[in-house]
Amino acid sequence: MDVPAIYIDQIPALKKPLFIVGFEGWGNALNIATDMVDFIIRELRAEPFARMNPDLFFRYDQSRPIAKIEDGTLSSFKAPGGTFYAALTGKGESDLVILKADEPALRWYQFADELLGLCRKLGGHTLITLGSMYDRVLHTDRVVSGMASNEKILSRLKRADVSLISYHGPSAIHSIIQSEGPGRGFDCLSLWCHCPYYLQGTSHFGLLAVLSEKLSSLGNFKLDSAEFETRWEVLNRQIQELIDNKPDLRDMISELRKEKVRGSVASMKAVIKKDEKIINIKDFLDHR
Repeated sequence: MDVPAIYIDQIPALKKPLFIVGFEGWGNALNIATDMVDFIIRELRAEPFARMNPDLFFRYDQSRPIAKIEDGTLSSFKAPGGTFYAALTGKGESDLVILKADEPALRWYQFADELLGLCRKLGGHTLITLGSMYDRVLHTDRVVSGMASNEKILSRLKRADVSLISYHGPSAIHSIIQSEGPGRGFDCLSLWCHCPYYLQGTSHFGLLAVLSEKLSSLGNFKLDSAEFETRWEVLNRQIQELIDNKPDLRDMISELRKEKVRGSVASMKAVIKKDEKIINIKDFLDHR
């Protein structure tokens, strides 16, 4: 018996939708990718219409399902997986299909095949995967890098002030999608935010603001980044207060600024030392 890889509740009526994918896991530093897709889903009132079959793509001994037991009764049970959402946009804009998912642990090629098959079924032709990585950048930097499947999209990335990725090393599932899509006639691109390695316990609203601007421009739909900018003003003040009160943090930030002047900060190959100081924004909140 054939087991479906994607359970479809209903086929949404969409106009050549743009697919946007954000994964939990390895390529989701500071939760940028998943926070971004959550924001799109909320802002555009996207509705769920399909879900991944977790049995095909996950190892439960590595990504264990989450059980909630109350007074001796199992009240909920959630396996790893992913949900597809559909969003209708304004006239002249691209409708959207958004996938928020845990990064599959198994059958990456089959997953890519199923994702591209759904894209074709719904009349889509472009997929954007979102990711984020820790890097030796400052919290005040807003660095977004990217890759694309053809020269036309690469030119658009350059015009959008997206740095082009040069990298050799371990990969996330984004690269499988990038590898398989073009041969089947799809335009594929991937946007990656560079997160300060010393920041933890929060999301980076400044990066989310710039990512939303670039994503809406490249994807031909509207997103308002004002909420992110407002929240970034508050967060930036909190981070600066932590830095001002800790001389060792001030010294570390000063050294990173010197690296930036020397032009070494943007390298994806930069080494992050295990004994580097960490700013956890929860420290600020606990102090308050």
